[in-house]
Amino acid sequence: MDDLQDLLAQLRQFVAERDWQQFHDPKNLAMLLASEAGELLAEYRWVPNQQADAASQDGERRARILSEIGDVGIALLLLCQRIGADPGSVRARAMRAKWKSTTRYPADVVRGKSDRRPVK
Repeated sequence: MDDLQDLLAQLRQFVAERDWQQFHDPKNLAMLLASEAGELLAEYRWVPNQQADAASQDGERRARILSEIGDVGIALLLLCQRIGADPGSVRARAMRAKWKSTTRYPADVVRGKSDRRPVK
């Protein structure tokens, strides 16, 4: 069993042992994902942009950031599992969509620009 399948099996067992399936509908899992992402974001609140990389390496803060990243990942896996979406396939599909963006956002035109307006 690969690492992802092993993790999914552990998550299923963890949820089943607590009888939490009843609460894990897609809406609640999406809200869980958003709230965990918010907790991750809170670790960077008031950190100036130019200091965000350094803040990500700072001992105690780094431990909290990594913990929140883990929570976001777990919430995402639970949602994928509930709706029957293979995380690997979803990721691959997203990457293919990114490749399509190369025509909408040609590197020589948008390099160094933060706005997301596509080139016409």
